[in-house]
Amino acid sequence: MIPRMNSHVPSLALASALLLSGCSGLALDDVLDATGTAGGGTGGELDRETVIAGLKQALEIGTQRTVDRTAVLDGFLGNELIRISIPPELDTMADVLRRIGLRRQVDNLEVSMNRAAEEATGEARRILWAEIRTLTIPNAMSILGGGPSAATDFLFERTSAEIRSEFHPIVVEKMEAIGLARLYANLSEGYHGLSFATPTEVDLDEYVTDRALAGLFTILGEEERKIREDPVARTTELLHRVFG
Repeated sequence: MIPRMNSHVPSLALASALLLSGCSGLALDDVLDATGTAGGGTGGELDRETVIAGLKQALEIGTQRTVDRTAVLDGFLGNELIRISIPPELDTMADVLRRIGLRRQVDNLEVSMNRAAEEATGEARRILWAEIRTLTIPNAMSILGGGPSAATDFLFERTSAEIRSEFHPIVVEKMEAIGLARLYANLSEGYHGLSFATPTEVDLDEYVTDRALAGLFTILGEEERKIREDPVARTTELLHRVFG
């Protein structure tokens, strides 16, 4: 989510402190308090408070943009990158039903799955921000010096299980409210009533929850790359100072 640090950020004193603290569980703020500054405050280098604030702001802004893009009407349905399609196991069923005049019902099933995902993803921000605020020195070093998806990979590893547990009941509730389970049951019954149909069943609650989680982190990865690579994406003075 943030670019590699350049000549404007941490000094040799800070770098040494970071490396010496590499095996500790101290939060980033704690170690920087011990060193005093991030850049010594001279020669245009940044002070420790600016570096800390810039790192956390970049991560929080990327998260906010991700939620803003996904937790809205058509956030999933209108984005081909993360749009939730009929489960692959149901492709044959969907194709047959479309050919016998049930295209609209199949399309409604797909729309409903995406609406459930859009409803759920708003819950992710709180969890992601809580993790960002507890960054340790090893976490920060890994993110700052990592590849184009270092922040996304870190946040996925640390938060995906919790986010999924938050998503699942919301997906279930939304799917019940919009009648998706009933729609799927009706379509499945109609399909399996055909003499040539192969029995196929999918847990749509689990499928939509998994796809919602995957879509969220796909967009978070996009936002990370923007902040790393595109100065236009650094929309605050602080981000320009730290990452420019």
